[in-house]
Formats: sequence, structure tokens, C-alpha cells
Amino acid sequence: MADSKSDSKAAIDRQVEGDREKRGMWGSQVEFLLSCIGYCVGLGNVWRFPYLAYQSGGGAFLIPYIIMLTFCGIPLFLIELGFGQFSGYGAITAWRASPMFKGIGFGMLLVSFFVIIYYNVIIAYAFYYMFASFTSVLPWTLCDQWWNKEAQCGTVSLGPTTAMLNCTNNCTMNATMSPVNVTMNVTAVKRVSPSEEYWKYRVLRIDKSSGIGDPGPVLWDLCLCLLLSWLVVFFCLMKGVKSSGKVVYFTATFPYLILFILLIRGVTLEGAGDGIKFYVTPQWERLKDSKVWSQAATQIFYSLGISFGGLLTFASYNRFSQNIYRDTLIVALGNCGTSIFAGFVIFSVIGHMAFKLNLNVDEVVDQGPGLAFIAYPEAVALLPAPQLWSILFFFMLITLGLDSQFAMAETVITGLSDEFPHYLRDHKSKFTAFICGICFLLGLLLVTEGGFHWFNLYNWYSAYYGLYFLTIFLCLAVTYGYGHFFTYPWRFNKDMKLMLGHEPNWYYRINWMFISPALLFFISIFSIVNYSPISLNNVVYPKWADDLGMCMSLTVAAVVPLYMIYRASYAWYKGEDIAKLFKPDAKWGPQDRSIAYDPIHGAVPIGGLNAKQGYGQDVDDKIPDPFPTSL
Repeated sequence: MADSKSDSKAAIDRQVEGDREKRGMWGSQVEFLLSCIGYCVGLGNVWRFPYLAYQSGGGAFLIPYIIMLTFCGIPLFLIELGFGQFSGYGAITAWRASPMFKGIGFGMLLVSFFVIIYYNVIIAYAFYYMFASFTSVLPWTLCDQWWNKEAQCGTVSLGPTTAMLNCTNNCTMNATMSPVNVTMNVTAVKRVSPSEEYWKYRVLRIDKSSGIGDPGPVLWDLCLCLLLSWLVVFFCLMKGVKSSGKVVYFTATFPYLILFILLIRGVTLEGAGDGIKFYVTPQWERLKDSKVWSQAATQIFYSLGISFGGLLTFASYNRFSQNIYRDTLIVALGNCGTSIFAGFVIFSVIGHMAFKLNLNVDEVVDQGPGLAFIAYPEAVALLPAPQLWSILFFFMLITLGLDSQFAMAETVITGLSDEFPHYLRDHKSKFTAFICGICFLLGLLLVTEGGFHWFNLYNWYSAYYGLYFLTIFLCLAVTYGYGHFFTYPWRFNKDMKLMLGHEPNWYYRINWMFISPALLFFISIFSIVNYSPISLNNVVYPKWADDLGMCMSLTVAAVVPLYMIYRASYAWYKGEDIAKLFKPDAKWGPQDRSIAYDPIHGAVPIGGLNAKQGYGQDVDDKIPDPFPTSL
């Protein structure tokens, strides 16, 4: 009997070791760290955080932002890294730890799949602008082109307004020769930049579409840029982390160089101080608004990429003893520091832009893609050698976007390859090409004349309600479900000790068990209570489109209970014990198979399960048989 157990365990260990060799690993710890930094530091750091900071109280926004980072961002970041590094598998196969919760892995793949469809469209926009910068005159500075809609470029009438003028000289007097009040209609004029017309009517051609129900034909120039974006992603991922791990040395560091150069240039411009003051001035009364706290949590959630599966996937390529405590703090704090730093860069230039255009700063700032593709193109046009600055800026946007795109695409590819290794792992390049091709075809809808309406729908709903609930499932499953909390408590903490030599402290435990799930639950309920249909250019989407977006979002979380129902039903049909689905299967264990580990009880002390200390050398016959003879 002992020999059969030993043979079964040896067979499993050989299979797992073979899987590890085929998957590959990071060439160094630096590659992993840079990949995580590149994944977390993305386009949202450049335009989304500065706008939210202004909208939510300026410097006061940092208070809820830091609180959410402390009690939600950092703990959940570590839990995903730890789970991936211990198992050495992607988002689906890692749930050998508790097969009933494998739906969480499918949910991670689903949310990443939804996001990469539209995220690469942003990179395509950046490619479009970078190519357009190779001209003697930047096209978004011109006023006599076919895409200019206003009769007088750069101005638009806001309609007549009533003004009361007190006439004392050179006015028509009444019979008593006393001053009179004369009512006149005065046309107020507001500056509309040519870069806004270029974005709307040249790049997007959104004026040719009546709405989301009227997509129109595909725009060939944007389509080619989108194809280029996917070709770049494919060639960087075709060999897995062996190729992407080398690319990140450049893509993760270059944006910091450009941001630093732009900051030095920006703070020397006239009006830069007004922009920075606008950015950091606290509005303390805004802290009473619960929406501000929700926005802070959302920004932490999106920027760190929690529950997208990217962190788990990257960590699965680590060495077993990689210090993820250190990496968590470096990446999480570095990501938030980058957001704050980027705010100074952008608002220094926007302050100069407002000075040159004789506008208030709040009239220049726009949310979302507007800040990157309306305000900033016009801002760089005001700098010396504008073509050079424009090329550098949009190349920076491309590198920022590609790092995040690499991680999310790799999550989908690795997750499915690990789950179906016999069919996919030996054909990694072909499968990568297949995924990139499918996403390119699905993205064609977003580069039509009405494509920006669909882009906005994806951007709003692809990772919203469903992602919140998915993270709650992840936190509770690892803390309570994995290892049966009341039978084998703190199973995950003991796994972390096996990897790193000590268990996570009370700060992580309390957050994993209570604070993080409670905060996420509050955000979810608050978002649902304050729900309102999305709109674009003050036009509310039709109900069918809003319902479609809601279905896309909730599908991410719905796959978890649906999968649990499916597995339980299948087990019942086969006459199997459903309770076993909550226990680790026979192949579960640390990626380092030289460590003695019992899938049911966890790390095995030297001398067997009855020993008091000393983990991980040999397993004697006192260990119950966790390995069935038939596999």
C-alpha cells in the first residue's frame, strides 16, 4: 500500500514538474517586478487619476485614496500574488486548491477578455496620433480642414444672453435727459479647440453616426492602427514570459523618463503654477460626500488590476521563494506615487494651456480619453518643437498601454493553456495568434463611425459591478473556503510561510477576513443604489444598450455561482461526495515539488503530521493517503 501511494505521488510530481518546464519562468526577479509595475501603471495613471482628484476635492481626494489603498488595495494585491506563486498555475488551474470555486478563475479570464477588446483600441488611437505627428504642422492645430465644423475655427456661440447697460454718454436719452437702462443681446463666445474637432470629426468621425444603434462602416485608418496594435501584442507574447519578460525592461521604464522630461518642461511654462494649484488645492467639504470615497476605491481597484487575473498569472511564473511581500509594497506604492506624479506633469502643462488660451483651468480639463486626445495634443502644440513632444508623448501612451495589455492577454492565454495543456501548451504561438485574431475581429465594431459609443459601453461596464463581486468571492474563498477555515484554519497563511519563511501578520489577516470584503460590499451596494444609465455627449444610451452593458458586467460574477451549481449537479449525478469539491484535489500543492506537502492538511512537518515543527523534507507512513491509486 505504501508503495502504491509513493508511486502515485511520484507520478503526480513528475507530471507537475513537466508542466512547469513547459510553462517557463521569469528570467529574473527584476522581470517579474517590472512586469507588475508595467501592468499596474497604465493609461489610467496619466489621465484618470488627475481628473478624479480635481473632481473629488483636489488634495483632499488623497485621504480616501490612501485609506482604500491601505485596507483594500495592498491586502488584495498580496493575496493574488501569493495564490499564484504558491500554485505555479494560471487563474483557472490554481483553483485545484478548492475545485468548487474554479468559477472565480473563469470570471478572471472573462473580465480580462472583455477589457483587452477595447483597451487595445486606446493603443490604436495613440498609434494614430503618433503617426499624425510626423508632419510639418500638427493637423489638430489647423482650422481650414474638412473636419472643422465651426464657421470661425476655435470659437462657438453659446447663444444670446441678456445684459443691462447703464447709458450715461453717447446713448440715446429720454425726454428728461436722465440715464436709462438699455437691454441688449450679447453673444457669449467660448473657446473650442481645433484639437477637439480633430478628435471628434477626423479621428472618430462620430458626427456621421446617430448613436450606438448606427455603427456605420469601419474606418480603415483606425482599423490598420488596431491591427498594428494586435500584431505588437502577438509578437511580444508568442513565446510567453520568455519574450514579454525582456520587453518590459523598456516598456516599464520609458514612461517614467518621458514623464520626468515633461515635468521639467511643464513647470517652466507660464501659467503652470495655476494648473498645479488647481490640482492640489483641497476641498475639505467634499470628504462628506460618499461618492468621493467610492471613486477613490474604484481608482485603486482599477489601477492595481486586482481580480483581473494578471497578478496571479505573473506570480505563477515566479520562483517559489520570490519575496512578494516586498514586491507588493513596491508595486502598490509605486503605482499610487506614479498617479500623483503624473498629476503634476499634466496639470502643469494644462495650466500653461489655459494661460495661452485665456481660459480657466477647469475649462481645459476633460475626463477620460478627452484629456489624452483633446487637451494634451493641443498642449504639446504650444511647446517648442511640438512634433517631437507629440511623438514622445503618444509613444509613452503606447508603452503604458502595452504593458497592461500584455498582462491581461497573457492571463487569458495562460489560464486556458494551463487548464487544457494537452491541447494548447505545445501550440502556444498558434493559440496566442488565435486569441489576438478573435479580439481584433471583435474590436472592429469599436473602430466604426459609431464605434466610440460602443467603446464607451465597454469602458464603463466591462469591469464594474461584476468585478467588485468577483473580488469578494476571491477574498472569501481563499480565507474561508480554501482549507476549511474551522477544520484547518489559516491554511493560506501557512502556505505563505512555506514559501517565504513567515506568515502574514495581523494586518493582512484582519483585512482578508473582514475589512476588505466589507469595503467591497459597501462599494457594490452604493454603486447599485446610485445607478443611472450611461450617456455620451449628454445623450443617454437606449435601454437595450444599457441592459447589454449590465449583462456583460454581471456575467463576470455570475459565472462563479453558475459553475458551483454545475459542479455540484455533476457530482450528484455521478454519485460523488459533493463535500470533496471544497477540498484540494490530488494535484494541488506547491510548485516546488521537493517540499513534502499533503493536499488536505498542508505543509508536512519533518517526522509526519504529528511532529511539532520543521517543515518540508520527508514524509513518513503516518501521513493519511491523499493520493488515490487511480488517477
